[in-house]
Amino acid sequence: MISTVLIAIAALFLGSCAALTTSTSATADLGAKAVKTIFTASEDDELRESQVSPFDDSHRAISNLDPQLREALQEAAAAAKEQGIKDFWVTSGWRSRGYQQELLDQAIAKYGSEAEASKWVASPDDSSHVTGNAVDVGPTDAADWLSRKGQRFGLCQRYANELWHYELAADSQGQCPAMRPSAAS
Repeated sequence: MISTVLIAIAALFLGSCAALTTSTSATADLGAKAVKTIFTASEDDELRESQVSPFDDSHRAISNLDPQLREALQEAAAAAKEQGIKDFWVTSGWRSRGYQQELLDQAIAKYGSEAEASKWVASPDDSSHVTGNAVDVGPTDAADWLSRKGQRFGLCQRYANELWHYELAADSQGQCPAMRPSAAS
C-alpha cells in the first residue's frame, strides 16, 4: 500500500514535467479515485511541450512543419505581437506517428469510443499534424486573433470545434475554405 501511494505521489509530481510520459499503467486505489501512471522517458517527450515559440526552429514540433506553414506561422506571430498579443505559442505542431497514436488512445479512453474520439483527434494516417501541415496555437487570445486575421497569412481554422487548430489552406485570393464541424466530419 505504501509503495502504491508513493507511485501515485510521484505521478502527480512528475505528471507536470514535460520530459516524462505515461507508457504503462499500474493502478493504485486511493479511496474513491484510481491513479494509473508509471512514467518513463520517450523520444516524443519534446512534443508534449505546450508553450513552444513559433520561432524555435530547433524544436521538432516547429522544424518538422511544412516550410511554408512554418513561415506563415512565424509571420502571423510577429504581426500578432505588433498588434498587442503578448503570448503566442504553438501548443502542438508536428507530431510523430507514435505520439499521434498516443493522443488518439487517450481520447478513446476519455470519450469511450473511437468514433467519438475522432471528433477531436485524428488517427496517425489521417492527421495533418503528422504530415507537418497543421499547428495548434494558444493561448486563447492568440488563437482568437489568428481566427480573425490568420487568412492574411494563409492560415485557416479548419474545424469549428477546435479554435486552436490551423492549417495553411487559404486560396489564391486569401479566402479560407468553410470550416468543418470537426475532424471526423
